[in-house]
Amino acid sequence: MGWIPDSLRRTLSPRWTIRLEGDLLMARHSDRSDNYTPPRRSLTFADLLDVLESSFAMHGVHRAHPLPLRWGRDTDLTVSAVQALDPLLKDGQERVYRSGFLPQPVVRLTGQRDDRGELRDGFLTSFVNVSHIQPIRHRDEFSGVIDIWLSVLSRLSLHARHITVYGHLKTWQRDQVHGVTLRFKHLDLTLGDINLLWNVNQPQRMAVDLGSGLERLAWARSRSNWKDLVFGPFANAAPPATLDAIRTATLLLGHGIRPGSRGAAGTTRRIINTIAPDSAPLGVDAMVRFSHLYWQRLSPLTLEWPAIASAIEDERTR
Repeated sequence: MGWIPDSLRRTLSPRWTIRLEGDLLMARHSDRSDNYTPPRRSLTFADLLDVLESSFAMHGVHRAHPLPLRWGRDTDLTVSAVQALDPLLKDGQERVYRSGFLPQPVVRLTGQRDDRGELRDGFLTSFVNVSHIQPIRHRDEFSGVIDIWLSVLSRLSLHARHITVYGHLKTWQRDQVHGVTLRFKHLDLTLGDINLLWNVNQPQRMAVDLGSGLERLAWARSRSNWKDLVFGPFANAAPPATLDAIRTATLLLGHGIRPGSRGAAGTTRRIINTIAPDSAPLGVDAMVRFSHLYWQRLSPLTLEWPAIASAIEDERTR
């Protein structure tokens, strides 16, 4: 992967310093600054998504429709936008499910936790994975995606002088896929990563997956309290684990994934059952309505919030 530093030097402006120590790559702007003042104008999540969409479109990268939340291939649920590349990367076919800018609601049970088992700030069980995914034919397209991303981040007031691109140029393998991963930081906060990916048996089948989280981008931009940012007026109304579970159950039920014994349905049941009986003594209606409004603005749900609240209460009392 020794070509990556040279490709970055060709693609990024001369104002970027790109160093390689062993296999560790570090790219920083020559005018790097550690002083960051959040913008005075705050953006709602919907506004933030609109800026992302229009910024990518300026570079010819258009928005794709979300994948179904129920996956059922290697995972029961959609856990990453990169799954849109499965036909190309895993099956060696000349097609993908989606390509372009993909804001994808996902459910992951692997968020980082502290010593008490609580999700750390910056992590949620359900969130919007904002990604730029596309097949590529030439190596420099990988660096080109990074260049586009830096431009998009600038439109969010996350400017290049505060960004670091870094990572070990080691090839990893997961089943049928090889890859190399670089990460992005805004000052001390990791924003996401970019993966160069190819099929093990057909290395000409290459693709790029650049991913972050809508909520994490909003956090980096505002540097506000994480729980206030995500849970709004309900941040102190119940334990974070309860709020996270209601938010996730709203997404799952809103996509028609009702509680059951196994598979995606089993995940819905497991999530709802993490809501402690005494953690929502007045019921879940208000938080469900709040969460429903959030998901509905980003990805239309098939179930209205009263039906979702009723389904949660039914499962809690079964």
